[in-house]
Formats: sequence, structure tokens, C-alpha cells
Amino acid sequence: MTRTVHKTLRAALVAGFGLALLPGHVQAQTDHAQHGHGAAPTAAAVGHPGKATATTRTVQIELGDTFFGLEKLAVKAGETVRFVIVNKGEFLHEFNIGTPASHAEHQKMMAMMVDHGMLTATGINKEMAGMDHSAMGMGHMDHKDANSILIEPGQTGELVWTFGDAAMLEFACNVPGHYEAGMVGKISVAK
Repeated sequence: MTRTVHKTLRAALVAGFGLALLPGHVQAQTDHAQHGHGAAPTAAAVGHPGKATATTRTVQIELGDTFFGLEKLAVKAGETVRFVIVNKGEFLHEFNIGTPASHAEHQKMMAMMVDHGMLTATGINKEMAGMDHSAMGMGHMDHKDANSILIEPGQTGELVWTFGDAAMLEFACNVPGHYEAGMVGKISVAK
């Protein structure tokens, strides 16, 4: 990728993140604790948290500021995969397994977390993480979904997942502006 393209994409990410900081960018009218952070699709479609002892393989994925180092992945229904996610970028990123619809919902919740100062462009505001945000109409807010992990710059995270029924899924970064910049890959789940 040329320096000019990289700088342009980086500027777009920063601008997209800035949009999420504008007051009223996302109007959340549901309790975050009740519906979960980016309400997970049905277990049959996506799967469930896996046990490390049941993994059939490990997949390492590097994250840059505008891309995943892997564009697509094929798995079998019922397969348990250990994902090792390495953030080589300058910004906070997420690795989230779901459907396009669940990512759209999750993006709203991520924008809300940015709006209220829990997430910044480069990290998690540890003072706000896990706080009760009832006064803001959001209930208890954290980012501890089994199908999702946030990784700060220079950090590595792991997620173990057992895939459900045959489906077309995505892995994506739902930090504001990142999905739109192309941080999304395909997962095909076959019988």
C-alpha cells in the first residue's frame, strides 16, 4: 500500500472516529445490559465460546489500521478455533465474530461507548469500563462478549470459538469507522 493511500485511509479512520464523538451521533434507547453489547445472533448460526482444550487449530490474525491480515476463513460446523489477534496498528481494534446484521447493531453500541468516553481512538478508558451507566440510559456497560475482543495498539488477544451451523459469517472491527474502511473478513462455515 502506498504511503499516500495509507495516509488517506488513516485520515478517514480518524475522521470516522471523530464523527462518533459528536453529541447525539447514536441515540441508544435500549438497556445495554439487557440486550448485550451488540446482541449476539442465534447460537445455531454463529456458535458459542469454545474450550481451549477442544481447539482443532490456531489462527493468528494481524490487524493494521485499515485491514485484517486475513481476508477469509473456512471452518467446519462444530469446529473449535483458537484465534490469536495481534494489533500492529496505532489504533484500538476489535475482533468480533457475527453476522452482518449483528455487526450493524454492535457498531451502534461501540459508537455509544465512544460517545460516553469509554473508548478512545487508541484504547479503553479503564476508569469508565464496567461502570453503571444507568443515568445515561445505558445500564451496566462493558465489552465482555464471548464473540468479541478489543485489542489496544501493540497488544495481543485470544478468543476461542466453536462454530455453529453452516452459515456465512464475518469477522469485523466495529470501532467507529473501521468496518466502513474495510476491516471485515468472511467466514464460511460448512457441514
